[in-house]
Amino acid sequence: MKAFITKQHQEDVTRAIQDLVAFPSVLDEEDGSGTPFGQSIQDVLEHTLQLTEKLGFSTYLDPEGYYGYAEIGQGEETLAVLCHLDVVPAGDLEKWRTPPFEGVIKDGVLYGRGVQDDKGPSMLALFAVKALLDAGVIFNKKIRFIFGTDEETLWRCMNRYNELEKPATMGFAPDSAFPLTYAEKSLLQAKLIGPGHESLQIEAGQAYNVVPAKATYQGEWLEQVKSDLDKLGFDYDDDGGALTVLGRSRHSKDATKGINAIVRLAKVLQEHVHHPALQFMAQVIGEDATGTSLFGVIEDEPSGQLSFNMAGLTIDQEHSEIRLDLRIPVLADKEKLVDVLSQKAAELGLTYEEYDYLAPLYVPLDSELVSTLMAVYQDKTGDMRPAKSSGGATFARTMPNCVAFGACFPHVASTEHQENECAPLDALYKAMDIYAEAIYRLASNPL
Repeated sequence: MKAFITKQHQEDVTRAIQDLVAFPSVLDEEDGSGTPFGQSIQDVLEHTLQLTEKLGFSTYLDPEGYYGYAEIGQGEETLAVLCHLDVVPAGDLEKWRTPPFEGVIKDGVLYGRGVQDDKGPSMLALFAVKALLDAGVIFNKKIRFIFGTDEETLWRCMNRYNELEKPATMGFAPDSAFPLTYAEKSLLQAKLIGPGHESLQIEAGQAYNVVPAKATYQGEWLEQVKSDLDKLGFDYDDDGGALTVLGRSRHSKDATKGINAIVRLAKVLQEHVHHPALQFMAQVIGEDATGTSLFGVIEDEPSGQLSFNMAGLTIDQEHSEIRLDLRIPVLADKEKLVDVLSQKAAELGLTYEEYDYLAPLYVPLDSELVSTLMAVYQDKTGDMRPAKSSGGATFARTMPNCVAFGACFPHVASTEHQENECAPLDALYKAMDIYAEAIYRLASNPL
């Protein structure tokens, strides 16, 4: 294996990451800029394309600002690197050790929003290609960096890309963890709409992709609910006028590891008041976050078992709404599951509405793409752990024959979406070295 990465490449990529972190590219559709996702996201997209032009790439900016890409190389086939430049909000600023939108280096660690997700990894892959160019490597495939701008919300950027552009021959998203994710469950988010109730006022849950850790109730059955919570040993806070049932928050893909506070509230409340939403949550699904009581066991060898998260509940005088997040095994039939769910909901007087759906990712382990990327990772690290499946979602699932590949190592803490998002510089440089070798093997004629 050749060593492509020099100290200069390391210095250049660090500076490039710091420059990108300085853009607070958080979704803002109401800023009046006329851009689809906010001026800051438009600015970082244009900045990135200008950077790639300086590195020798040809570029394209979607006229409406949804995406851009940078391309180099030649041939009939295309290797895509699927990146995104938007980030989640900084969170609690008081918890940050450094300003979130400044790429600050402390004790060999680079801090800043986007360092892990996904500005840092995107630049690592980009400068890996720059290192190959500097070494005189000739590419027999086109290499296209696709820069998305809406990954943290609704993926409208890649929806537009796929409407207008041809899919790549193969590719990877540097937006996950090493060694490699070859299967991602499909993601189904849905609502069950039902009647209101004159005596219930419940608003619980936040995002679809989070197991709710709190659910507050106040009303005429307060004392009965409190007694039942005590009998069942469920944790809660009591402020005298309201009870807040306490659970344990987890990402929806790991719903079985969480404790759903809304389900626990429904479980005790439905003993005292009849409502179809409470009945569905408490009796049809219950605390088993695999959906087994409704569907039977749904699992497969590539990706494991189904995850069923009841993420939110609204009940007022006018209507009710249950918000669901399902992570469906890659070989399962989504439509059959929807039929079962819709029929059961209808039996209770609830109406099924699909909110969002992402198709699964599945690339066989013996494919050229997976076998090549795994060989590179193992050769570079000596780590022989196998490729994995996930309930999470990356841009890799937006086109065929793409996987998630790095850039977080198993021994490095995952800090994306958290205060003090960061990555050790030595880990970043190691990932860049892996990307260089991977692209060399996939898109050139290695000697």
